[in-house]
Amino acid sequence: MKFLAITLIVHAPHPITGVQKSTTDRFREVIDNAVLAEDLGFDGFGVGERHERPFISSSPPVVLSHIAAKTSRIRLFTAVTTLSLLDPVRAYEDYATLDHLSDGRLELIIGKGNGAAQRELFQVTPEDQWERNAESYELFRRIWRQDKVTATPQFRPSLTDAEVWPRPLQQPIRIWHGSATSRESVDLAARYGDPLFSANVTNPIEPYAELVRYYRERWEHYGHHPSDAIVGAGTAGYYARPRSQDAIDTYRPIFEANLAFQTKLGLEPVFTTVEDFVERSSALIGSPQQIIDKVHRYHDEFGHRVLHLHADAGGLTDTQHRETLELFQSDIAPVLRRDIPDPPWPEVAAEPALVSA
Repeated sequence: MKFLAITLIVHAPHPITGVQKSTTDRFREVIDNAVLAEDLGFDGFGVGERHERPFISSSPPVVLSHIAAKTSRIRLFTAVTTLSLLDPVRAYEDYATLDHLSDGRLELIIGKGNGAAQRELFQVTPEDQWERNAESYELFRRIWRQDKVTATPQFRPSLTDAEVWPRPLQQPIRIWHGSATSRESVDLAARYGDPLFSANVTNPIEPYAELVRYYRERWEHYGHHPSDAIVGAGTAGYYARPRSQDAIDTYRPIFEANLAFQTKLGLEPVFTTVEDFVERSSALIGSPQQIIDKVHRYHDEFGHRVLHLHADAGGLTDTQHRETLELFQSDIAPVLRRDIPDPPWPEVAAEPALVSA
């Protein structure tokens, strides 16, 4: 099994103290967490893309380029690239450049994206968002693979023998499809033989497991060999201690502060107690053995071979955050790596990165 640390770069007050870092300090924290993830042995680091409050992740290529300068081994993910909002030509230019600057460590997780505010910002409607997502992906994919492209898309100007530079380093890049609630993204992934990444955060396991089953059905429908399907899955939170009760006791005030924040926003929480959150959500909170057992329960449903943890402290102190990630790598990851087979993983280029720290 492979492990990613991801951040959506939420910029909000601390859930317990109410103190909010400056924008600059928040970005510095993201970079430091990426370096820490590499130092601790994580396989990838992901940066989300959002264009609305409380996120400041509107420019993942820029953030990932800086991370590329500070790291040398860890693979760099987007989580997700919102292609329904973007011009695929411009997105290609950004990511082909980043592919070179990172020495071919880039992987994309694409998705429609959520949120009415960002749809309005880019003048995308609920009715056309899926068509935009599929069209942008298909054109992006063609540009990545072909030196010249002729196309007449619906949502951007036509291309006639268009050459888009720079040409990428990886040929081709691996593109994952992020899936939260809809079959459209799942079918698109299966059609093109691409891996699927289940969000697996907000709800109990069943709706996500249903989509993964649908992905595997469509995968075979489109003529792909079942063993070639690759699935990743997210988690709703992570905190481990040698004793499970210590983990729950530490996490309880963080959960309750987040619950109060949801209530203040008028949202109806899915999980109303930390015990329910630990039991029925994808959160990995408890002792190392409890976390290993839970990942196995989810693997029985998903068959996933890649798992993401949140890279941010999320209410923990810096010391608690580092200690729990160290415990993951010392006591949890080795067991899961042994028990669950790795997916195929591109080799990191041997040359040093083009960007210097």
